[in-house]
Amino acid sequence: MSKQGKDFSKYFDFTGARVLKEEEGKTTYRINGRDITVNAAPNYKEEKRRGKEAIQVHYETATPPELMELGKGKLYHITTYGCQMNEHDTEVMKGMFEQMGYAPTEDRNEADVILLNTCAIRENAEDKVFGELGHLKHLKIEKPGLILGVCGCMSQEESVVSRIMQKHSFVDLIFGTHNIHRLPYLLQDALFSKEMVVEVWSKEGDIIENLPKKREGMRGWVNIMYGCDKFCTYCIVPYTRGKERSRRPEDVIAEVRELARQGFKEITLLGQNVNAYGKDFEDLNYRFGDLMADMAKIDIPRIRFTTSHPRDFDDHLIEVLATRGNLVEHIHLPVQSGSTEVLKRMSRKYTREMFLELVAKIKRAIPDAILTTDIIVGFPGETDEQFEETLSLVQEVGFSSAYTFIYSPRVGTPAADMEDNIPEAVKKARLARLNRIIEDLSRESNEAEVGRTVEILVEGVSKNNANVLSGRTRTNKLVHIEGPVEWIGQFIEAKVTEAKSWYLKAEPVLEYRMEEAVS
Repeated sequence: MSKQGKDFSKYFDFTGARVLKEEEGKTTYRINGRDITVNAAPNYKEEKRRGKEAIQVHYETATPPELMELGKGKLYHITTYGCQMNEHDTEVMKGMFEQMGYAPTEDRNEADVILLNTCAIRENAEDKVFGELGHLKHLKIEKPGLILGVCGCMSQEESVVSRIMQKHSFVDLIFGTHNIHRLPYLLQDALFSKEMVVEVWSKEGDIIENLPKKREGMRGWVNIMYGCDKFCTYCIVPYTRGKERSRRPEDVIAEVRELARQGFKEITLLGQNVNAYGKDFEDLNYRFGDLMADMAKIDIPRIRFTTSHPRDFDDHLIEVLATRGNLVEHIHLPVQSGSTEVLKRMSRKYTREMFLELVAKIKRAIPDAILTTDIIVGFPGETDEQFEETLSLVQEVGFSSAYTFIYSPRVGTPAADMEDNIPEAVKKARLARLNRIIEDLSRESNEAEVGRTVEILVEGVSKNNANVLSGRTRTNKLVHIEGPVEWIGQFIEAKVTEAKSWYLKAEPVLEYRMEEAVS
């Protein structure tokens, strides 16, 4: 797993920069009075390539013995933006920090290392990070020994790294999504060189097993694959996360079995497109449906997955999910648009009719399945008629909730070169209409639960009321219930008494009330 790239100057606008030294694939620049060592830099052209080189699997520890006490007596803080994959990456980095002797802190003012684990999916996500860097600059001035780092998907973008190097030179460390496992070495370099250290691999790395993870609570994320090969025209993920690489099934199964042994109540299998799992295996005919069938044999009460691409959601997977057991009845199925023409411009590789046929198959096999989705409004060229097609599809499917967004152009994607000919006011009006319909559908779906007894995994105290607990049903509906804090982490049978737009209210069934009275 060698460092990648040497001629960094062609990637960035290094106005006013000068080269101090070049050695062993590294280049050290002086920019705005700060020395910056670039080990490897992001490059869109490299990120677009899908080489045929074999992905190797490495079973190694992330932290060498000589760095096990690097953080002794020191504190770390990680702020995470974006999707569940980023949350999982943060769990890995927390594990590595604590292998090095660091302890966590929620107070940034106390931290010796602060990392921003970033998201690049939308422009406002990037704006938040740069705004946060502005706040952290003052902390860095007050505490010069603080190590401040930016990692995650934003770090895979040329323009972002260039901007940080030139305008936020107080940052000490930049690394990407492919070389997270090198955090101990990069942190050591940043600590002892006193220079900004930049290492962002454009070509994806191999699969690294046995990395430490710090999980909290009763729910666990398990990565089953990395990257995406779909190249939807609006999406930056294939560039920031690389090509599809599936973990070996025996490694995934072993990790989930260990989580079962540790007492985890719910596992979510993660991938940019979990339905593509196993397509890259050359020696094994084993796909996502086979993996889910094996998950059903493990003694964990609930197994979820996210996220799905409709194009790869095959009949075998539906057949396996219909067996239920610990495989829950909630499926997140991003549609993005209800117009075949828009879907074509998005390069989604399915039509409106194909999506509706898939939904019909799922509902025939799992009649009580709850479907949620992602939708983009205001995609370049979207007409009023095409937007109406989205509204009609949403109502026909009856999604119980949706993540909805106004289209946000991402530099380097094909859609960014399309004419964005829809006024912002029109986009906002469309989003508002869509959200009203989603809210109505959500309330309707929730009202159907009133009077039913549901199983709730109690996750914690409600954010809005210290006397109320909150949890999730098998179908991922949020439920508020009154009860003792000892119920947190337990499954509770409760009767739904009231439906709101975005959550349910419930009361524990008689047996739980009696148990509480006895105790």
